[in-house]
Amino acid sequence: MLEGRKADYYIDLTKPSPHPWTTLGPLDGNRPQKSATNHPSDAAANPNNQERVTTVKGIDKRVGKDGAISYRARVRVKGHPPVTKTFNSYTLAKKWKKNTEVEIDSGRYFDKLESQKHTLGEAVDRYIELVLPRKPKNASNVQQHLLWWKKQLGDYTLDSLKPSLVAEMRDLLTTESTYRNKARSPATVVRYLSSLSHLFTVAINEWGWLNENPIRKIAKPKISNNRVRFLSDDERIRILDGCKKSRCPVLYLVVLLALSTGMRSGEILKLTRKDVDFDLCVLTLQDTKNGEVRSIPLIGLPLELLKAHCFALPENYLLLFPSPKSPKRPIDIRSAWEKVIKDAGVQDFRFHDLRHTTASYLAMNGHSLLDIATLLGHKDLQMTKRYAHLSQEYKKGMISTMMDKILG
Repeated sequence: MLEGRKADYYIDLTKPSPHPWTTLGPLDGNRPQKSATNHPSDAAANPNNQERVTTVKGIDKRVGKDGAISYRARVRVKGHPPVTKTFNSYTLAKKWKKNTEVEIDSGRYFDKLESQKHTLGEAVDRYIELVLPRKPKNASNVQQHLLWWKKQLGDYTLDSLKPSLVAEMRDLLTTESTYRNKARSPATVVRYLSSLSHLFTVAINEWGWLNENPIRKIAKPKISNNRVRFLSDDERIRILDGCKKSRCPVLYLVVLLALSTGMRSGEILKLTRKDVDFDLCVLTLQDTKNGEVRSIPLIGLPLELLKAHCFALPENYLLLFPSPKSPKRPIDIRSAWEKVIKDAGVQDFRFHDLRHTTASYLAMNGHSLLDIATLLGHKDLQMTKRYAHLSQEYKKGMISTMMDKILG
């Protein structure tokens, strides 16, 4: 560096080069800048390069052995290493330098650099390693979702994941078939998007790898939560009879618990010994969908069958419905359930519809929406309103009976 002068940009004279960069801007910040054309020797080396250039501090020119001219633009930021980029056009170098300075001033540039360094595959691996262990609830499903995203977009850098690209993958989720040869429901597609969205949120807030979540700019499939499919008396009898005959020894008890309590399949299959109080005849659900502890009364046949089932289990078993192959994991009843439904000739009915059946029976027997919401564990009545019409039918019948008595 030249001594005694305030040097913004300089040539390192201690490392001579046969083709050194030539500083176009002034060494002294107080020296006025000059407008100049390319040097005649430059024109001789590159006769087609006739553009006029205004020298800008931080842009260096170099002439190679073959006469090719290149320009290196540099931006220096306090607390950060210099940022440089080389162009074969002075105009492009000047434009890049100006845009970079604007991005640095707005605080976007270094975030952008981080998003260019990391791929979605790296982000997924880090999320699975560091974040998922803190989210034990539904972690296996979230991992499945993220591995799908990694398979599709894992090689893309984070800065290249534009909303249009994510929307294209959203459409693929909607149209492609699963390994069960079925299409994904809108609710499932939304869950895939939610898993990726949370990864982006962590990458923005905790890792500094990204400064914008592209999921927020795309439309999500609309979910209809108005499905109310419940069993008729005849369907219920056929299903329960099929469960009794099933090769799965616990299927009848599991289905009976679902019908009598409105519990989800996951809530039933994850029950442990400590969740049951036979003295108070109460089940306490610790791990629920909305994160709140819920207590459910047990009475009648479900209580008696569950008590006999618990006493028959080995004392060292924690789960009430363990897998025969691995007692620490819940039993898988899917295939047994599907066989019962098929043999019973019941159409368009899922295990979760047992929960709707419980709520529907309660509504038709005069219980309020608040009563139903309390039993099912709904945080508000919005989800429970789907059963309102059944409750109204009961009220109409009640009023009709009253009017008959009043009018004789």
